[in-house]
Amino acid sequence: MADPTETSEDEAFGITDRLIAEVLEAVAENAPDAIGALLEPLHPADIAHLLEQIDNRDRRDLLAVWKGGIDGDVLSELNEQIREEVIEQLAPAELADAVRDLDSDDVVDLVEYLDEEQQEAFLGALEAGDRVVIEQALSYPEESAGRHMQSELVRAPEHWTVGDAIDYMRSDVVLPEQFYHVILVDPRLKAIGYVTLGRILSHARATPLVDLAEDSFRTFHVEQDVEEVAQAINHYHMITAPVVDDDDRIVGVITIDDAMAFLEEEAEEDILRLAGVGEGSLSDSVLQTTRWRLPWLAVNLLTAILASLVISLFEETIAGLVALAVLMPIVASMGGNAGTQSLTVAVRAIATRDLTSSNVWRVIRREVLVGLINGLIFALVMGVVGLVWFGSPMLGVVIGVAMVFNLVVAGLAGTVVPVVLDKIGVDPALASGTFVTTVTDVVGFFAFLGLAALWLI
Repeated sequence: MADPTETSEDEAFGITDRLIAEVLEAVAENAPDAIGALLEPLHPADIAHLLEQIDNRDRRDLLAVWKGGIDGDVLSELNEQIREEVIEQLAPAELADAVRDLDSDDVVDLVEYLDEEQQEAFLGALEAGDRVVIEQALSYPEESAGRHMQSELVRAPEHWTVGDAIDYMRSDVVLPEQFYHVILVDPRLKAIGYVTLGRILSHARATPLVDLAEDSFRTFHVEQDVEEVAQAINHYHMITAPVVDDDDRIVGVITIDDAMAFLEEEAEEDILRLAGVGEGSLSDSVLQTTRWRLPWLAVNLLTAILASLVISLFEETIAGLVALAVLMPIVASMGGNAGTQSLTVAVRAIATRDLTSSNVWRVIRREVLVGLINGLIFALVMGVVGLVWFGSPMLGVVIGVAMVFNLVVAGLAGTVVPVVLDKIGVDPALASGTFVTTVTDVVGFFAFLGLAALWLI
């Protein structure tokens, strides 16, 4: 039997091809003990990665043989599509037992996508106190701080000293498995500050906790957008973000690890959407992948037809000078690439709140000037190419001027389009690419062929 910790050239996150083969062999032999011996020494993230590496049928067979092997830590590490598939194979009581030791935010993340009947069955298998916490979190909007917070936290009255806090935490009270702050509250449970564990442990017992409160303290409402909270945690270098209700009473916290995971997920989604592939992953089926990509390919087809219509307006011009047909893809391609560069910078800046109404015109001006300078440089290059390749100085001038114009428009469109889409409530990462490509193709073809019609034919 292979050592699960061995490394090889084919290793990915501690998972080797040999290990996968041995797990599937144990599945085929209906040997749950052998599967357990192979997988139980692994980190939950490695087990999740293995489940994502094998196909749907092997995954179903593995879960059927390895009954009770999947726990909440493994489920929380799986990507969303695989997680839903795995949860569907677990009985509600089995799922409830698997997530019993997870923080409340992780449990909510696991069950929020279950259908209503599955949710009821799962909640019914929980203890009464846990059920109330999960139901309360599920009642908040999907992308709110209340939906993503964890209810496990440590509160302390504002009049406590370091000694009081230490004695409390050393008593038989149930503490969160991981926490970074003790939240200070007034008699109405209103959050007024927090103190790090490090400062508590490094001061005398008689020191009032309020004297050790952090300057970074700020609270967030349960219905505030969780992305705003995550951005604030990143911006202010916070470790814990207290979440409060309408009466400013502390009801939960969002920790830095969850915030960073959320921002990473948002960045990944932006990258996928920029490419027009939605939220697809390597584990998706052929039909799922087709469903994600087909709509935007259809939109691209329509925009390509629009660009072709522009070309058709200059059929006689192209027929009179075949060199135009050879060179016009260069103008469109350069404009498309320049537009994508500006677009990528703008979309990421919008996502990180770096691009705002106060600096948008400065950014637009910068991108236009960058397009102008790059356009002039490549205009000189293409002018020489037109002269050497086709022996026509004027053809070089036409393609050079068209390239300058298109790169300027590309810089403008690459910034303005995502800003406008964001203002009207459309995800700029999802829709900008198609519009920017259309603009650069249409403008590039029209400028190049139009100038050729005026100056060459």
